[in-house]
Amino acid sequence: MRTADLTDGLIAGAVGTAALNIVTYLDMTARARPASQTPEQSAGKLAGAFHLSLGPPQQADNRRSGLGALLGYGLGAAATVGFALLARGRRQPLLRAATLLGGGLMTLSDGSLTLLGVTDPRTWRRVDWLADIVPHLTFGLTAAATWNRLRPPTGSSD
Repeated sequence: MRTADLTDGLIAGAVGTAALNIVTYLDMTARARPASQTPEQSAGKLAGAFHLSLGPPQQADNRRSGLGALLGYGLGAAATVGFALLARGRRQPLLRAATLLGGGLMTLSDGSLTLLGVTDPRTWRRVDWLADIVPHLTFGLTAAATWNRLRPPTGSSD
């Protein structure tokens, strides 16, 4: 993989993650729902699994909050770098790329939450699934469009 492909994958992931966060915050605003605690819970579980102290209670709460957000950006980056490997530096049909990216990120995030014992998707209601699917599809569309925009047009020399 060329460095430019890796860099473009990371850029697409950052743009997609920003879009996912915007849609999530719009949902929180529209439905007056609280922020999800799953990122912080995941960070706490991971810190515990690695026997890492996050400090006294107030500092640990703050660190879990920061680490939870960073985990989200890390998963977004991982999804788009994986996609960049599959795409081999080429533009992809938007809907296929969006489905791969959104579905891949959703699988990574929900799968890790499930493996850590933070949530069980089998217990989710329809509204919970919608609140999860819509931001991940937004990530996929935005990341795919960004990836394609950063790729040279077909037939151009690089």
